[in-house]
Amino acid sequence: MARHLITSALPYINGIKHLGNMVGSMLPADVYSRYLRQRDHDVLYICATDEHGTPAELAAKEQGLPVDEFCAQAHDAQKAVYDGFALAFDYFGRSSSPENRDITQHFARKLNENGFIEERAIRQVYSPADGRFLPDRYVEGTCPHCGYDKARGDQCENCTRVLDPTDLINPRSAISGSTDLEVRETKHLFLLQSKLQHEVEEWVARHEDDWPQLASSIARKWLNEGLHDRAITRDLDWGVPVPADTWPDLAAEGKVFYVWFDAPIEYIGATKEWSDQDPENRDWKSWWYDVDDTVRYTEFMAKDNVPFHTVMFPATELGVREPWKKVDYVKAFNWLTYYGGKFSTSQKRGVFTDQALEILPADYWRYFLIANAPESDDSSFTWEHFTATVNKDLADTLGNFVNRVLSFSKKRFGEEVPAGGEPGEAERRLGEEIARLLAEYEEQMEALQFRKAAAALRALWSAGNSYLEEKAPWLEIKTDKDGAALTLRTAMNLIHLYAVVSEPFIPATAATMRGAFTLPDDTANWVTEDEAKSLTFVPAGTPFTVPPVLFAKLTDEDLETYKERFGGETAA
Repeated sequence: MARHLITSALPYINGIKHLGNMVGSMLPADVYSRYLRQRDHDVLYICATDEHGTPAELAAKEQGLPVDEFCAQAHDAQKAVYDGFALAFDYFGRSSSPENRDITQHFARKLNENGFIEERAIRQVYSPADGRFLPDRYVEGTCPHCGYDKARGDQCENCTRVLDPTDLINPRSAISGSTDLEVRETKHLFLLQSKLQHEVEEWVARHEDDWPQLASSIARKWLNEGLHDRAITRDLDWGVPVPADTWPDLAAEGKVFYVWFDAPIEYIGATKEWSDQDPENRDWKSWWYDVDDTVRYTEFMAKDNVPFHTVMFPATELGVREPWKKVDYVKAFNWLTYYGGKFSTSQKRGVFTDQALEILPADYWRYFLIANAPESDDSSFTWEHFTATVNKDLADTLGNFVNRVLSFSKKRFGEEVPAGGEPGEAERRLGEEIARLLAEYEEQMEALQFRKAAAALRALWSAGNSYLEEKAPWLEIKTDKDGAALTLRTAMNLIHLYAVVSEPFIPATAATMRGAFTLPDDTANWVTEDEAKSLTFVPAGTPFTVPPVLFAKLTDEDLETYKERFGGETAA
């Protein structure tokens, strides 16, 4: 079997992420990782908190904490939420780790040796009141394009225009609020991406036909506009330090690498963190350095991260002139909006992941988000849509099927799976349909088409309900007890099948369904075509229990409560 290296975009450290962040990277990566493990592939799913850069320093200052202490606490808080969502990372690291520091400095030295880093003097905003240069996000002011008065020096959150600090009207220090700002000369390191343009173009050309159109079109747009040399250092107190053995003057000035230089390297750094926990049994380089074609590397990210992963980080990897593993497939997502408007961490707009878990268990959110993943275009979260999906798909189609099959069987046949007669034409047709739908589900999961995979899974659940309605064991038992027993035994085998194949989407519910049956050796990872057709994994005589209601239906009162708490109006 293939070895699959999977990474999702690193969540930034400054605060709990919203549902849009969850569905744009980490959750689909988890669903895919779980599926591949079930199919007996060797999987390594790596993620980490992205901890460097100005927002981390500003967030720490706002909370009155040293930045390292703030990041440690924020990492633990984020990890707790991801555990709550049952994200099964193999390792969830930190970009502030010693491993990432060492590898980032190694990359920088190699790029310099190969002529791809240059020291340049630039003019930058300086605050006498703060006694320091102000990196882009340390400067706030009014956007010259839309008039938003809280625009940052790198980008206006309101109109999304990319800015330079000197573009802002009435600029002020984000540290002290001082408007007494100057422009002074300082030196920084630049990655000479322009010298790597041709190599990156050739590399992208070899891969872009396999990528989703969203990813390939963004990469091509950046390449068509031409790669520009980019500053990769900043004047900050927190970050990967510029190594003194290579740039002693800049190191003495306290320069650190820009977050977007070291953050993608953290995929490698986090893998080494994972390896360092058990070095005798884990080899991080076997996943990243001079690997053969047996390692397939898949990245998951929202569209705003695509340029960095399809152009800038590959340029870095190419420039070091070492055989580092590069991405094979980039699964890019559009935006999940909240009633047509942007989720916003800074403006607290939308549902955040910790709040979601306060309201309902993770499987409600996991299923809804993946079933409505913003793959081909943006998709909108509304409480009306969420409620309808939970009630129709989870409560009525799956949950009700499980409950009524097990409850009715227990009532009429006791607490063991009944035997009944031999399967007939209805069971043969059901088996063929289940095998067909399972093949469709597998095909869509292999293609990373999550909405289509969710539709195939939903169709599998619906097939059980159709069979139950056709056979109507509540009527059948009046004239043919063995026939009713067969129907219920077949339906119980469907429940077990659903438990296995639904696990990537709704792992806690899948465990509950599987746990309903006391099987002596239930180690099934997946369901073969023959098993799907015969539906005999759970034999007659198997003890079972009726689990609690799998999914509670959401009421109109619930809907109004959610809308009142989070807002539920179309964005202006």
